[in-house]
Amino acid sequence: MPLSVAEHKLPQCINPLSLHIMRLTSEYIGRAHDDDNTRETDEESESVCAGGAEDEAKETKKEGTDRQTTAIKRKTDKLKRFFGSTVKKTVDAAKSLAQEVSHARHKEDVADIVDDVRGEHNIKLKASNSHKGPYDFDGCVRYVQEMGSGHSGALWCCKFSVCGRLLATAGQDKLLRIWVTRDAYHMFHDMRTKYNAEKKSSPTPSQESLAPLAPPPPSPEEPPLGPAAPFCPKPFCVYSGHTSDLLDVSWSKNYFILSSSMDKTVRLWHISIGECLCCFQHIDFVTAIVFHPRDDRYFLSGSLDGKLRLWDIPDKKVAVWNEVDGKTKLITAANFCQNGKFAVVGTYDGRCIFYTTDQLKYHTQIDVRSTRGKNSTGRKISGIEPMPNDDKILITSNDSRIRLYDLRDLNLSCKYKGYVNVSSQIKASFSHDGKYIVSGSENQCIYIWKTCHDYSKFTSVRRDRNDFWEGIKAHNAVVTCAVFAPNPDHMIRMITDREEKMNAGSKTPDEKDEVKAAEGGMVASSQTGHVLVSADFNGCIKVFVHKAKPKHSSLPASALA
Repeated sequence: MPLSVAEHKLPQCINPLSLHIMRLTSEYIGRAHDDDNTRETDEESESVCAGGAEDEAKETKKEGTDRQTTAIKRKTDKLKRFFGSTVKKTVDAAKSLAQEVSHARHKEDVADIVDDVRGEHNIKLKASNSHKGPYDFDGCVRYVQEMGSGHSGALWCCKFSVCGRLLATAGQDKLLRIWVTRDAYHMFHDMRTKYNAEKKSSPTPSQESLAPLAPPPPSPEEPPLGPAAPFCPKPFCVYSGHTSDLLDVSWSKNYFILSSSMDKTVRLWHISIGECLCCFQHIDFVTAIVFHPRDDRYFLSGSLDGKLRLWDIPDKKVAVWNEVDGKTKLITAANFCQNGKFAVVGTYDGRCIFYTTDQLKYHTQIDVRSTRGKNSTGRKISGIEPMPNDDKILITSNDSRIRLYDLRDLNLSCKYKGYVNVSSQIKASFSHDGKYIVSGSENQCIYIWKTCHDYSKFTSVRRDRNDFWEGIKAHNAVVTCAVFAPNPDHMIRMITDREEKMNAGSKTPDEKDEVKAAEGGMVASSQTGHVLVSADFNGCIKVFVHKAKPKHSSLPASALA
């Protein structure tokens, strides 16, 4: 199928990066053209079969045996074509039926998620059929906020700052938005005010940097925030400058932000400054960027031109670079591992290649694919994530699988499945403590796995396969991003304090005394849990809080109410 025709038939939720890769590789194969050819051949064969006998008789009477032989041969050839097309049609139908059965099985899981309503605020929670419990997130997940004044169009990336108090979101509308937690707003506002005061004393201050970045006050029509909402309702700052979709963002420890785009550039920002600090030009789309974990004067960029670059920010130039070998050189993911010792890139054909960071020299590679079956061909790597405090790396790919590899021997530790990621740039990531893995999905759900499941209860289960997921259905579009907050305790503490203040007025003096007496035992448990943020194809951003249930509590039921 010509790509110009295919693009009109592609689903509207397709990632523009995937579409561009299709243009580069010409690998889109549609079934419509094959079906049309089959239909035309069948019709032609049927007309030959219907009129063949009469033609043969006429030609035999008029022109004798030679003509008869020719007609029989022609009829035989056309019958061969007819049966050949019939066989092809049957095989295609069988393949289509197999695909439909596979989709039907997956739709059953999705239907279960939609119908099984537990929790609040239209959250639907479900676990895989193989997961019989106990469940970590069942009944403990609260939907606490939907970001106002969000993006128009799909969101492609969503990243927390190292401290966990800032959230960067970006995507189709070409804008980079920074959200701040309510308890940290004044700290960052003071940081920005101090910078602008210093800039005013300079001879020629930048007018753009002096532009007010503070969010406007909420409109009267906007509903007030509840006590459990952790983020300010308006973005702390909005950065413009890119001319196409943003594909990735990265934070430094000092609140610098990098953004990469389909406009073939990487831009550097800081939350105190309203203008772009530097622009780094590339030859093709920049699919992945990441600050060096130990020295944020450097960052790594991966591009569809097949080149991996280590940039020196102060010198504004490439310090060292290397090019991916092989037939398909498209880099679709990149990151550092082992605290910056190695740079890792993922490719369109399913390779994960390691380079030494200092000179970007080739070290080794992993072929991310199954040994047999439909996933034996490597698919696009969409995400690479090092595991906190361990020599392991998490790789997301477009075969709807997430794989955890041990960097000490490059062996597969575990493969996680259940979600759908066929063409998107969805990335799986860890919780702050490394205990859980989270990912968005093309079937509108958020999926969560335990990193290390307790397989001792399942004697017949393979220990390198994990389909014991728990799901959250809260979006009405493809969930393009889902991330855990790196430091959830301060958010949970803030939410707990706000709710306690709100509820304090409704308690009797005796109940207040009971709460105070048991407060010491509740502090640790009330501040333990996770904060999860997800974003979808429609630009909707949602925040969830998972607060661990206290194991031991001396509070009466009235105090817990």
